[in-house]
Amino acid sequence: MTQNSEYAIEVTNLTKSYKDFPAVDDISFTVRKGEVFALLGPNGAGKTTTVEIINTIRKPTSGKVTLLGMDVTKKKYKIIPRIGVLPQGFSSFDRITVKETLQYYSRLFRNKNTDINGLIELVNLKDKVKEQYKNLSGGLQQRLGIAVALVNDPEVVFLDEPTTGLDPRARREVWKVLLDLKEKGKTIFLTTHYMEEAELLADTVAIIAKGKIKTMGSPGELIENNANYMVAMLKSVDENVFEIVRKMGLSPAYDSRGHINVRLTHTDDVRKMLNTIKKSGASFSGIDVRKPNLEEVFLKLTDETFQEGSIGIT
Repeated sequence: MTQNSEYAIEVTNLTKSYKDFPAVDDISFTVRKGEVFALLGPNGAGKTTTVEIINTIRKPTSGKVTLLGMDVTKKKYKIIPRIGVLPQGFSSFDRITVKETLQYYSRLFRNKNTDINGLIELVNLKDKVKEQYKNLSGGLQQRLGIAVALVNDPEVVFLDEPTTGLDPRARREVWKVLLDLKEKGKTIFLTTHYMEEAELLADTVAIIAKGKIKTMGSPGELIENNANYMVAMLKSVDENVFEIVRKMGLSPAYDSRGHINVRLTHTDDVRKMLNTIKKSGASFSGIDVRKPNLEEVFLKLTDETFQEGSIGIT
């Protein structure tokens, strides 16, 4: 992998071992300037270790990482002023206001030119300028955290699970902020355990498991290349449908709502399944057929189980 000005990050044969255990095992990838790059992986996959090496917190065992053209092991103090980091579980001082929080962190970076009002507008906190941190909802605190990560006008922003614990509306408000950041040309390195989030925001997704990159590409490419099937959802089924479908050689599975999901390879398989159910006299109220999503690609490549709507990743 050669250094190229189009890349904000270049990772080449990166390895990080703890005694005899390779937490990160000879991985290589690049992140283009101005893109949203999402790194996904189950617990213990090496995701957090990889990110912490890239943003200079940890040192690699071997391999090379360059950030904005600089070796992360040799140019830490030149890199730090040019990046922003939102750690998982961001928190600030309870009794200082939104504006005071940004002023405080701006002074830490010795940045006299921080556009405090512009950051407040970017994260849509204009009506909360005088509100103390302790009185903000979880979603507002996360939006403030993103603004804090931007006080030094960084070229690359690292966001570690920025919407964890937020309700769906707050999560979407944070997504809007991230999309606005992308429009401003920022490079965003995102870790998340919401597949929907990665599918919506990321230009490139890399899935890491057991220290190795399993696959990488756009969300659409990953779905097309790794999930050549469809999923049929049978709604409000009677108790006989599951066994009927199973006896056809298929693998039905109940979801949390009591619907049955069946993975099928061909469109014709849907017709055959419905005819078999009908002939048996069993009933169901409806069927939805859809293409697989990024969640199912993740499960296929990592063999992880998940709760509906999210996967436990750190």
